[in-house]
Amino acid sequence: MQIINKKDPWPKGWGQKTSIMGVINLTPDSFSDGGELNSSKKVLDQVNHFLRNGVDVIDLGAQSTRPGAEEVGSSIEIKRLLPYLKLIKSEYPDVLISIDTFNSEVAYEALLNGANWINDVTGGRRDREILDVVSKFNCPFVLTHSRGNSQNMNKLSNYKDLLSDVKYSIDNLIKNALEKNISESNIIVDPGIGFSKDTTHNLEILRNLDLFKKWKFPILIGASRKRFLGEILNEKNPKERDIGTLAISCLCSQFNIDIVRVHNVKLNYQILKVADRIYRK
Repeated sequence: MQIINKKDPWPKGWGQKTSIMGVINLTPDSFSDGGELNSSKKVLDQVNHFLRNGVDVIDLGAQSTRPGAEEVGSSIEIKRLLPYLKLIKSEYPDVLISIDTFNSEVAYEALLNGANWINDVTGGRRDREILDVVSKFNCPFVLTHSRGNSQNMNKLSNYKDLLSDVKYSIDNLIKNALEKNISESNIIVDPGIGFSKDTTHNLEILRNLDLFKKWKFPILIGASRKRFLGEILNEKNPKERDIGTLAISCLCSQFNIDIVRVHNVKLNYQILKVADRIYRK
């Protein structure tokens, strides 16, 4: 039996602007801000800040997906996630919440408790049952290209033809999702900046965003504060990489990308208001 979410799961202006997904990490080991949001007050303050500064969807993650991160398992992930999800939904019932998880049990519990999207960095590759969960709840599903897992992804960045290989893999992920009766209208594609890709690979994808637009699915780009920006900027501190993130958000506006996943919502909202006026009007 399919569960139909009563609330419209799409942001206002979807497809007509560059929408913003704001990151909230509930983990102690996320690369940019792990361990900072460690209380109800801090999490609610961040949600309020995001909402006041133009966020469209908030992405909650309770399992770090940075290179080298240890997997904590579904039970710990749920224990970290659900109290904050319930709290946010009780205070801000209309906010759209995406859950950053590759575990079907986590996805099920989150959607049952008010989450609106699932954002799976493996695109259903890691836990195929997550596709059944997404189909059951009839919710948007961000399907990401990646290889391996956090422990070995950096060793899996050898491609014969990067763009062709990524496209082929995503085609298969889309096929798997459709076979599980996930609606085409719920699929969002993420080419996976930083996942099993080095700086050269990331830049090649960014130069060829028009290739991914040919799928006719909405596109999400998640480049915020990632290591390749640190390499380009010679900046080890992830929080000092926002200027590089803004450059990519402007590029995404130019290519009519549907949504960017970012840490600094306010700065990206401001720059996209200008960029979208230039490129999307």
